[in-house]
Amino acid sequence: MPREEKKTRSTPHPRSTPHPASTAARTTRIADSARVALGSLGVAALGFGAYELFTRTHSGDPLKVALWLGGAVALHDGLLVPLVLGAGLFVGRSRSHRALRGGLLTAGCLTLLALPLMLRPGKPNNPTVLPLDYPVDWALALALTALATACVAWATRPRPRRRDRPSHDS
Repeated sequence: MPREEKKTRSTPHPRSTPHPASTAARTTRIADSARVALGSLGVAALGFGAYELFTRTHSGDPLKVALWLGGAVALHDGLLVPLVLGAGLFVGRSRSHRALRGGLLTAGCLTLLALPLMLRPGKPNNPTVLPLDYPVDWALALALTALATACVAWATRPRPRRRDRPSHDS
């Protein structure tokens, strides 16, 4: 009778596979380095902006800029954030939340792109610079976005399952 050989599993050498703790530590070091680099870049950009503000503006302009920035923060925190949070609550409870999220994101991007054109001060001296009726075009783009969102929500709606009916071929 032939002898059966024992099969042994080959286990890798302990040093050949990275230890989970060392991998996590390396990832943390990389993330910390990236945070410091991006933070330093942000502080440098703020410093450059402050330098430009105070060296290239007239004497009363920094106060106007500070008022404008304060108004932007107030508008953001007082109007935009509550609207976005309310929309998030509404969308989160909806059955077709993915389609609504996409539609709201698209509508927000369209609005951000169209807002500077719609709020332009007065008529330009050259009529070919901004020749279109941007508020009407923006409303049309939003209507098409709403229509596309409704179509996607309808096409991806949850459908009731059909029960398998027994055949009556007996």
